[in-house]
Amino acid sequence: MQQWVAEIAYDSPTGTKKTIESFYMPSVDDVRDAIHKKGGFPLTIRPHERSSLERLLARSSWWQVQLLRGIQFRSTSASPGVALWRIIQAETNPMRQNILAPAREALARGLNVIDALKALRSFDHSTLAILSASERANKLQEGIPHAIHSITQKRKNTRAIAGTMSWLAFDVFSIVSSLFAGKPMVLGWFKDHAPTSPEEQEKFNRVVGNLTLTWDSLIWISIGVAGFMGWTVVSFWLNKGKTDWPTARIVRKIPMIGAYLRDLGFADSMMAAARMLRGMVPIDQALAQSSEATTVPEVANYWTEASTDLERGVMLGAALDREPLTRSERLELASLSDLGQVATVLESIADMRSAAAKTKHSLIVWLALILTGLFLVIAVGSAIYALTVMNMSMDSMMDGFMQGVGGG
Repeated sequence: MQQWVAEIAYDSPTGTKKTIESFYMPSVDDVRDAIHKKGGFPLTIRPHERSSLERLLARSSWWQVQLLRGIQFRSTSASPGVALWRIIQAETNPMRQNILAPAREALARGLNVIDALKALRSFDHSTLAILSASERANKLQEGIPHAIHSITQKRKNTRAIAGTMSWLAFDVFSIVSSLFAGKPMVLGWFKDHAPTSPEEQEKFNRVVGNLTLTWDSLIWISIGVAGFMGWTVVSFWLNKGKTDWPTARIVRKIPMIGAYLRDLGFADSMMAAARMLRGMVPIDQALAQSSEATTVPEVANYWTEASTDLERGVMLGAALDREPLTRSERLELASLSDLGQVATVLESIADMRSAAAKTKHSLIVWLALILTGLFLVIAVGSAIYALTVMNMSMDSMMDGFMQGVGGG
């Protein structure tokens, strides 16, 4: 399903009239058929594309929370679908009207409120899973607060990740700029103080060559890391909402970061499953929806395999007792004897996974600091080592730098 924008010509007693209308349909042929049924002639049909500002607003947690709260408030006197329709009809801001257009088209075609929310391409998988499960249990109004809580928790996790990425970006920028600025000065000073004797000249060339190679390697490694980080950020932004793509697979293979994302995936899906069970959603539907509550394939496969075993008649505890859960988590699940305990155990595992993710986040930050310090130590240490080998002093180098600055 996709939103299309069509320029249509209609015959009228006063002549041909042109209008621009939007459609939410699977293909161009479907749009063309719908236009012919309305008595029009399609002039142009193109996929709807949001502007950068519209995409930013549509994916913001603030806008998502406001929309869900509006649906919850209006659902007290009408169905959730009617509540969303009223919100769309009451919207006067052109940008928000454009964002809500796919949902309006979905509702106009008779689709339910969950399909309309999916058409917006604003909510992530875990939020839609909670809303979908609540809607199936005819308790969407009660499920909306859980979805809002999930959005706010994800916002906190996103801020933590963004903070980490910003700190790493600052570290990499500091290293690259320092090496770029320091390399001409240091190597230039060495060349200005080259020895005159042939024996010392050979030693000098070897030492300066090694120093140049070391600094060039550090610079290119730093540039490579900066490029990879920039590419990763852009790729995750462009592919937001997808379950898997090449960049995500590469990032998950990084040991510490892969484990961190897996912990976040389990924390989100376990909490979503617990909320669905507390909302009296059938256990089979809760497991199936939990697989859609995460973008980490390893976590999604866990829920899919557990749901498959449950359908085959395996006991719930045994179906949930599988890798990649830890031994302590599997022991808790294997000992389940009462269905009423499931939500409590899942919430406990979600809390443990969330705590583990915070610990890994701290370790990632400290590891970044250590690697940054190691880069600087290698850069400065190699220069000091070159001075030592050539029987020069740090004071003489600094004096040369100061004289050069003063002379400039």
